[in-house]
Amino acid sequence: MTGGQLEGRVAVVTGANHGIGSATAVALARVGADVAATFLRVQVPDEGGRPPAYAAARAADAGDTVARIADTGRRGVAIEADLSDPATPDAIFSRAESDLGPVSILINNASAWRKDTFGGSSADRFGRPDELVSADTADAQLLVDARGGALMIGEFARRHRERGATWGRIVSLTSGGPAGFPGEVSYGAAKAALENYTMSASAELAGEGITANVVHPPVTDTGWVTDAVRQAVADSDELHHVADPEEVAEVIAWLCTDAARLVTGNVIRLR
Repeated sequence: MTGGQLEGRVAVVTGANHGIGSATAVALARVGADVAATFLRVQVPDEGGRPPAYAAARAADAGDTVARIADTGRRGVAIEADLSDPATPDAIFSRAESDLGPVSILINNASAWRKDTFGGSSADRFGRPDELVSADTADAQLLVDARGGALMIGEFARRHRERGATWGRIVSLTSGGPAGFPGEVSYGAAKAALENYTMSASAELAGEGITANVVHPPVTDTGWVTDAVRQAVADSDELHHVADPEEVAEVIAWLCTDAARLVTGNVIRLR
């Protein structure tokens, strides 16, 4: 994509301190958007065969993302935000508008990922530890990925309507789906709910100039991919690539351009 396609637009990208979120914030800046990058420091134990870099990335703030945005010549701001708090969406948009201007692009990327299961195993085939489904594991996912994403869409739409805007973009990230997600059951359920919220938004907000889509990335190396995961992808008939975050971000950024104005109400599966 060429630069300047999103000149004058302001984006909010949740979970933008690392991985796909950070790459998306920078990709949007490269095509002209100013970007508010939200983050929440999460301490992740170095266990289950995950590389130490994964734990470090999850615990980081969005300062590096903002610095990379600045390198593109666009403005960026880092906002620490806990999406399990229902007051957070209003606070995010108010801060973004104060620092950058009215928000016309929303990327729902943040996740409170917890690996829970109904089964009795203590670890999956990659050595990652399992938790039995509990109120804690379910709430961690549903309050951030599902309810948090829905409230972000609702606040985005409310402000869009109040200022009489006619152009908007929503992209949500998923890894789940209606068929379930064995081994990560609350994660899958929360992402399925976010998909459904986003599809409803695509229908209800179309008349207001807003498109809404869901991107389902392939296995993406955000710091957790091990040799065992790469071999599993190579052996799979369904999975075809281990992607870099920047490759996924390019698709998300394109969905936010005018070239994608007819693309809405889709779950776009990348493989």
